[in-house]
Amino acid sequence: MPTLSPARIADADLAAIRETAAALADAARIETLRHFRSPLLAPDNKAATGFDPVTEADRACERAMRTILAERRPHDAILGEEYGPTPGTTGLTWVLDPIDGTRAYLCGAPTWGVLIGVTDAQGAVYGLIDQPWTGERFEGGPGVAGVTAPQGNRELSVRRGVALAQATLMTTYPEVGGADDTAAFRRVADAVRLTRYGFDCYAYALLALGQVDLVIEAGLQPYDVVAPIAVVEAAGGIVTDWAGGPAHAGGRVIAAATPELHAQALALLAG
Repeated sequence: MPTLSPARIADADLAAIRETAAALADAARIETLRHFRSPLLAPDNKAATGFDPVTEADRACERAMRTILAERRPHDAILGEEYGPTPGTTGLTWVLDPIDGTRAYLCGAPTWGVLIGVTDAQGAVYGLIDQPWTGERFEGGPGVAGVTAPQGNRELSVRRGVALAQATLMTTYPEVGGADDTAAFRRVADAVRLTRYGFDCYAYALLALGQVDLVIEAGLQPYDVVAPIAVVEAAGGIVTDWAGGPAHAGGRVIAAATPELHAQALALLAG
């Protein structure tokens, strides 16, 4: 049974985690692409009010990943968006979002992704953001920061030396959480050069790739953010809540390429 080392995770266990995560992502690609852009895909609504879609692709993808974990990592815990928590005994938890960005998925837009993260008691240890349609796989963990893609593989590294006034900011929805959250976000948006919307987890991948400088969101769940935290931090970025504390539990989250941008954006969020 794998156990954590004083360095949070042993090298041998990290290698096993990476192999398992790759197997999960491969299985997820099969299930998500099976239904993507299909006219027969009909969403259900999880929300009592409004629209919070879930599809058979979401459910089938998470089932496939859980089957692999039951075979390869039966003693680890699991937290999945569609099927909730499963307890474990190792101190490690696999945090799964089978389709982050189901609304984009329903629209046929390739800005959704499969999120596979691993946490210990201190937070995110490892993360993988997979975009099956484009074939891009972003990976981050101890000593690991890279993307594999049809165009070639490369190391992940955030963009440095960009002033706030020249920065690019991303978020998923123009209305970021409640009214106070939206007002705080607008203060940052008004200070940067460019703001773009609607990218879900792909925004964090682009930050780790050095394409954008800030991602600010609210109302997140752990399965929305654990994998992106690991990927962005491995690329040299910073991810916290809006008070500068740990973000792996979700809620209000800010990801920044540099300490300077992080500090300036936090000050604007605080008002």
